[in-house]
Amino acid sequence: MKLILLGPPGAGKGTQAEILTKKLGVPAISTGNILRAAVKNGTPTGLKAKEYMDAGKLVPDEVIIGVISERMAEADCQEGFILDGVPRTIPQAEALEKAGVTFDAVLSIEIEDEVIVDRMDGRRVCTTCGAPFHVRNMPPKVEGVCDSCGGELKERADDKPEVVRDRLAVYHKETAPLKDFYAERNLLKSVDNQPTVAETTTAILHVLGL
Repeated sequence: MKLILLGPPGAGKGTQAEILTKKLGVPAISTGNILRAAVKNGTPTGLKAKEYMDAGKLVPDEVIIGVISERMAEADCQEGFILDGVPRTIPQAEALEKAGVTFDAVLSIEIEDEVIVDRMDGRRVCTTCGAPFHVRNMPPKVEGVCDSCGGELKERADDKPEVVRDRLAVYHKETAPLKDFYAERNLLKSVDNQPTVAETTTAILHVLGL
């Protein structure tokens, strides 16, 4: 299965992608994680992306598509994949189409802005492996320590409320139009945010017919 996960920053795309990879047996490709690894390693792409990410702005299309295309060419993607965080713009979606990348469904998680601002204020990310946690909704077993690798958990600079509101404004302007783009191709499936992670997963599997 080849899926795109759409939704505003903080909608839970990364968490759902992680759950769906186990259920569907295909890898999740998160641009955020790939770019953050590039930033941490100080690669040319990472340094270029860092100034945009720190300001909560979108990384240029050519950087994103290059990183994603390399990842999708790897052996573990041959049976399918889940894209999380890309495409973010109509030009990115068109670039993927032009590259011959096809999808089975495009899933949009719907959630109100103020719910996101509150939620992201409690989000923590592992500085080593990028695993997501939340101080209330999905706390680690040991405070400040990643369950997966034992790395340190930190709040990302772009999860602070003022930056989140800026990111949401960018999302509504740049990314939300993708819903119409994929609806025209009969690929869009919408899921309302549920009270728990598990209930959101159930709703997603339902609309996917799984």
